[in-house]
Amino acid sequence: MDKRTRVFNAMDKKPVDHVPVGFWYHFEGEQARGEACVQAHADYVHDCDLDMMKIMCDSYFNYPIPEEIRTASDWKKLKPLGADHPFITEQVERARRLVELCGKEIPIFYNVFAPFSSIRFGAGDDRVMHDLQEDRLAVLHALDVIALDNALLAEKLITEAGCDGVYFCVQGAEVGRFTPEEYRSIVTPSDLYVLERANRVSDYNIMHCCGWAGARNQLEVWRDYPVKCVNWAVYVEKMSLEDGRYFFGDRACLGGFQSLHREGKTHAGILHNRDEHDVKEFTRETIKSFGKRGLLLGADCTVNSHIEHERIRWVVEAARSI
Repeated sequence: MDKRTRVFNAMDKKPVDHVPVGFWYHFEGEQARGEACVQAHADYVHDCDLDMMKIMCDSYFNYPIPEEIRTASDWKKLKPLGADHPFITEQVERARRLVELCGKEIPIFYNVFAPFSSIRFGAGDDRVMHDLQEDRLAVLHALDVIALDNALLAEKLITEAGCDGVYFCVQGAEVGRFTPEEYRSIVTPSDLYVLERANRVSDYNIMHCCGWAGARNQLEVWRDYPVKCVNWAVYVEKMSLEDGRYFFGDRACLGGFQSLHREGKTHAGILHNRDEHDVKEFTRETIKSFGKRGLLLGADCTVNSHIEHERIRWVVEAARSI
C-alpha cells in the first residue's frame, strides 16, 4: 500500500497495511522562509520516511494588523487582505513547491490557524482580550474579516497549491478564558466559516485542538466541528486516544505521543527521552490498544526541532512491524 492510500484509508477508517505516522516541528532561521523552508520540509519527511507532511506556517503566524488600528473601536476599520497580499500568496507558493516536490508520494496538509489565533498573534493576547471587553462588536467584525482571509488561504492551498487538506489549529478554549457559551458565541462562528470553506474543496481536513503552554481546554466546544480527523493533546487534556475516539464521534484520530514544551527546548515524553526499545514498544502498544482502524500516529503538538531523526524513524519502523 502506498503512503497516500495508507493515510486516506486511515482517515476514512478503512483497512490499512500499517498505521501511518506523521510528526512535525517548527523550522528556524533561514529555514523558516523561502526555498530554504521548502527544502527543509522535503528533506525532513524523506529522512524520517514519514507517511504524511504537515507544512508549517513559520514566518506567517502574525496576521498583518494595520498600524492605524490602535483602539478597540478601530477594529471596525479592518478590511480583508485579499488574494494578492503576500501573507496569502507566499504561503500558497510554499505549499505549491512542496506539492511539486513531494505530493505524488505523500499527502500534504498545510497549517492554517483559526481567526481568533490569528488576531492574537497579530495584535497580542492581552490587547485582544481587553478590546473584547471594551468593544465586543468591533472585535467580532475583525474576526469576521480575518475569517475571510483564512478561508481564502485554505481554499487556495487546496485548489491552487494542490494540498490534500488543511491542518486547522483551534485555540482559545483553555479553562479560564471563556465559558463554553462565550466561546461558542464569540469564536466559533469564525472557526466554522474557515472550516466549512475548506470542506467545500477537500474531504480530508484535520483539526488540531492545541494544548499550547500545557493549558487544558474545554474540548466540548470543538466536539462537533466538521472535520475528517482530530488531533488533541492527549497528555495535556488527560484524554486518551481511545476515549477521544468516542468523545469526537468515532472520527479518525491523530496523536498518541507527548510533546509538551517545557523549558527552552526541553520536551517531555517517551519520544524525546527514552531509548529505541521503549519508543518502539510504546508505539506497538499504542496501536494494539487503539486498533489499526482510524489511527494516525503523531504527537500532541510540534516535536522538538532538534530531535534526532532516528527517534522518529523508530516509530515508523515499529508501526510498520505490525
